[in-house]
Amino acid sequence: MEILPSGAIGQLLSKVEKLGNRLPHPTSLFVIFALITLVLSAVFSWIGFSAQHPISGEIITTKNLVSTEGLHLILSKTVSNFTQFAPVGTVLIAMLGLGIAEKSGLLGSILKLLVLKTSVKFITPMVVFAGVLSSLAADAGYVVLIPLAGLVFQQAGKHPIAGMAAAFAGVSGGFSANLLVGPIDAVLSGITNEAIQLIKSPQELTLLSNYYFIIASTFIITLIGSVITEYVIIPRLPYEAETNTTQETIHFGERQGLKNVLIFTMVFVGLLLYGALPADGILRDPVTGSLTKSPFVSGIVTLIALWAGISGVIFGLSNRVFKNDRDIITSMEDTMALMAGYLVLMFFAAQFVSYFSWSNLGIITAIKGSQLLQSLQISGTVLLVIFILFSASLNLLVGSASAKWAVMAPVFVPMLLLAGIPPEATQAAYRVGDSSTNIITPLMPYFGVVIAFMQRYEKSLGIGTVIALMLPYSISFLVIWTLIFAAWFALGIPLGI
Repeated sequence: MEILPSGAIGQLLSKVEKLGNRLPHPTSLFVIFALITLVLSAVFSWIGFSAQHPISGEIITTKNLVSTEGLHLILSKTVSNFTQFAPVGTVLIAMLGLGIAEKSGLLGSILKLLVLKTSVKFITPMVVFAGVLSSLAADAGYVVLIPLAGLVFQQAGKHPIAGMAAAFAGVSGGFSANLLVGPIDAVLSGITNEAIQLIKSPQELTLLSNYYFIIASTFIITLIGSVITEYVIIPRLPYEAETNTTQETIHFGERQGLKNVLIFTMVFVGLLLYGALPADGILRDPVTGSLTKSPFVSGIVTLIALWAGISGVIFGLSNRVFKNDRDIITSMEDTMALMAGYLVLMFFAAQFVSYFSWSNLGIITAIKGSQLLQSLQISGTVLLVIFILFSASLNLLVGSASAKWAVMAPVFVPMLLLAGIPPEATQAAYRVGDSSTNIITPLMPYFGVVIAFMQRYEKSLGIGTVIALMLPYSISFLVIWTLIFAAWFALGIPLGI
């Protein structure tokens, strides 16, 4: 199978791959950024880099962190920088519950059921749709859905690699879309709120700040991914259907487990509705009765973790994957072990964000940048489109969504906020750009895994071939999703709660 583009596009992809491979590890980048911030704080303090706050009128000067005061600050705040860094706690809590659900096999069975119970006519949109939803399930979409999609397409008489491409487009290209909030919402909103505090704004995002837009994006990505698969990818991959292929099934234990989880879910949702819908519901704010700023909204991650954890226990016991409490505890421990890399990354990201805040470089840059943007008289919609394209380009070089946002948010969130663009719009724009190019960067952590799965059917398939295969999805996502977001913002439609 030879679909690697030649000419200028092929050369460009080759250069992007080589450049990306030369970048340090994302954690190393934060160490470098932190050290650079220390040096810049000394330099700009010496030259008198300052700005006047547009709201309070206060003159803000650069604080030198390479000083006795800076040293004391660093030594006394290093631990609290990490423990109080917003994205850390929320993600770990979510992953405790989701870890049980994944290790029990519940998430994999749900994905399998979604795909296998769909007729051949609708198999492509269901694969893409299941891929988008799988972002709630950590790596389950990559390790379960993508190879399963290959088998399902093969049984449907279509090239299995086309099925894998459709699943990959949904899982990774639609990473920022979903019908439910998940760990990525906790990470991004936490980092955004840290960035907002640089200009001491009273605004604060909740996990639902982009909720309306990500729901709509789920169906947008499903539609685009389905059309590209059916009319671009499948025609380029002619395939003769094989006979006697192995049929994937839902076995008895899985069926019984899913029934038990369904019963629990109905009870769980009923209790949530009972607590949230009445004006005096126990999940509403006890003083104002508001649902927007209530224990229900602020505790949404805990509720998701609770549902996933209990559902995972029910499924695991029904399916005999869990035999006792030790198995359940082990599933959480194994999940936390997989989070080690994330914790190391977040430790250094927290130090960088704190140094950037203490030095005042972030707010001064934001003020001067916003003044420049206002002088150019560019509309907010155009600014956000430019920001989307910048985020999409940077994603080709730095694969981690949280790592990039931790670097970009302290600069762009305050800058665009001072230019009149709300932080939830900046965050949503970042999600569009970041997700659109996930599927064409070799630096995406699971890119190699996807190649390995596809090589089961095409031994000669390589990185360039996969990038070329996924390029139509990426371009379509970026163009159409950006246009829809621009229209959404220009019309003043709320992005979320």
